[in-house]
Amino acid sequence: MSWTDERVELLKKMWAEGQSASQIAKELGGVTRNAVIGKVHRLGLSNRAGSNASAATEAKAAPKPKAEAKPKPVPKPAPAPKAEPAPKPAPAASAPVPMPARKQIIPAGQPLPPQPSANEISPEALARVSEVEKKAKKLTLMDLTERTCKWPVGDPATDDFWFCGLPVQQGKPYCEAHVGVAFQPMSSRRDRRR
Repeated sequence: MSWTDERVELLKKMWAEGQSASQIAKELGGVTRNAVIGKVHRLGLSNRAGSNASAATEAKAAPKPKAEAKPKPVPKPAPAPKAEPAPKPAPAASAPVPMPARKQIIPAGQPLPPQPSANEISPEALARVSEVEKKAKKLTLMDLTERTCKWPVGDPATDDFWFCGLPVQQGKPYCEAHVGVAFQPMSSRRDRRR
């Protein structure tokens, strides 16, 4: 169904007469009530709040409310200014709340941030890691299995990047030396921060 000029004119005429969207849809055929309402809004037709039938009723009742209308506006505006102090808590709530710092996402190909400094890892663990890395098998990603240490060494963006490859500690992804660096007890980490 398309909105031809004739159908639009019939819609406008029936709408001006005060007929409902359902009645108009039934008369036009091939359209739903919602389609009629949508077309009315797109055409910018009036809301019919002041249709002829209701306008006549309002004209008859108008003289009586005019005498009563004078006292109504006077007391009503007074409460509105009194209500304005209530929103004062809203600005406090909308005040900028400091957000916790989020870790920065580093795009691919960008240099990595500095790795943990030597004082964050115990000197014994560092000594074991350097000894183990001398004995490492230096595997590529494709050579790794569930039984080989997956500790990365070097910068992945360079050709001098490899994985340890030594036998893993049971239930862990790394060899014994790298487990000592990766999985530190909570108390020792807490002590270093102080």
